Amino acid sequence: MQSVYEFIKKCGVYYLATAEGDQPRVRPFGTINLFEGKLYIQTGKVKPVSRQIAVDPKVELSCFDGTTWLRLSGTLVNDDRLEPKVDMLEHYPELKAMYSASDDNTQVLYFKDAKAVFSSFTAPPKTVEF
Repeated sequence: MQSVYEFIKKCGVYYLATAEGDQPRVRPFGTINLFEGKLYIQTGKVKPVSRQIAVDPKVELSCFDGTTWLRLSGTLVNDDRLEPKVDMLEHYPELKAMYSASDDNTQVLYFKDAKAVFSSFTAPPKTVEF
């Protein structure tokens, strides 16, 4: 999981895919965090992506560093505890202008049953599951 976290962090931006009925939805994200041995993302509960995940928590993200790309699929689990929200915001202090760990909007979710595949044109794929 550490290698997945480090790769996503290095890329800076990843694209998260969700489903809205029969329509796929993809958007850029930038938050990724390790907390208590789990890989977390962050969003706002008022956003459509939050509602899409609530209906269908299976997601996939993808990012590319110019040579290697990563596809990470899994199920997102909402964690409404204060501690992972505080930790996320400490790692992304610029978000504190829009979010607070104690507000009703900040949402952190972690990956469960995750499968990450690192791919490139010059090396065989490498799979990491957690």
